[in-house]
Amino acid sequence: MKENSTYFDVIVIGGGLAGLCNAIHLSKFGKNVLLIEKNSYPKHKVCGEYISNEVLLYLSFLGINPFDFGAVKIDNFQLSTTNSKLISAKLPLGGFGISRYQLDFILSEKAKENGVTVLKDSVLDVNFTNDIFKVETKENNIFTSKIAIGAFGKRSLLDVKLERDFIQKKSPYLGVKIHVKGKFQEDLVALHNFKGGYCGVSKVENDVINLCYITNFSAFKKHKNIDDFQQNVVFKNTFLKEIFQNSTPIWEQPLSISQISFKTKKPVENHILMCGDAAGMIHPLCGNGMSMAIQSAQIASKLILNYLVDETLTRKALENNYISQWNTQFSWRLKSGHFIAKLFRNDKIANVLLHVLRRIPFLIPIIIKQTHGKPIKI
Repeated sequence: MKENSTYFDVIVIGGGLAGLCNAIHLSKFGKNVLLIEKNSYPKHKVCGEYISNEVLLYLSFLGINPFDFGAVKIDNFQLSTTNSKLISAKLPLGGFGISRYQLDFILSEKAKENGVTVLKDSVLDVNFTNDIFKVETKENNIFTSKIAIGAFGKRSLLDVKLERDFIQKKSPYLGVKIHVKGKFQEDLVALHNFKGGYCGVSKVENDVINLCYITNFSAFKKHKNIDDFQQNVVFKNTFLKEIFQNSTPIWEQPLSISQISFKTKKPVENHILMCGDAAGMIHPLCGNGMSMAIQSAQIASKLILNYLVDETLTRKALENNYISQWNTQFSWRLKSGHFIAKLFRNDKIANVLLHVLRRIPFLIPIIIKQTHGKPIKI
């Protein structure tokens, strides 16, 4: 183990959307930032790849215009139940589609351009002593900092190390994603339900269709493999059957991720400010996790910048302010997402709900707004 350590103003653990946006924001104001990410850029990830327009102004502030890189404008929404009943609506704010492969790479290049130190490594342990974080990595690096941000995604070995409450509980969900070529309305994001899960469909850059679904693992494990599960469960929804069977996969195999948890998480653990999925996850049925990750970075970065320049601010005040602002922005959205997902897991309730929405369509934008925010103010 190295005896000497390297000091940074801020260490960001995890280089997904939240981690990269934090790094760019803080470095924009001259802070010396280390971002530690275990994977190389670019990399495909299991993700719905639809982002609400609420983050466009903030991305512009960071120096990123997703439409310069092929992002697809999305204004329309469709929802179907397990028995293939369909309802359509306009999205109140609209959004855009862009792959994580593309967006993470764009953000990582901007971070490097800003002077962020981007290190490919894995964090094994984080200790907080005498108001300083000590971060140890798999490659025997030791770093210290005044601030540590946890942006390591849905589930990490650090969650186990920190003994976070949610990690002790069962996580029964499996996510599967594939990119295909085929016909699909460009300005549309669709959510199609099947027994035990739901699939998001939307276009990203280069005329590619992203198909990403989540299911209960107990339902999935009754089948031989992904193909068998799709044939016998997913394709019971006629819309999904048509999309899958009339498109050509770009990859040889789908991506998958297991043990996805939607349990409540704490925004601060062991004095580490948690961002993105590390702080809390909204059900993919509500389609806004990427926007929340980006917005959580803005909240954290602004508070951190104030803390680092104002010597009268205490760490306790920083943490309490972050928890308060995080809950103000996301607590209701998460609760709404859990409730909506719970309704749609019950086939009978979902079909009744869809019947009501067809008769009273103005309720749809109201429901959508419960899981989306307003445009971020800079």
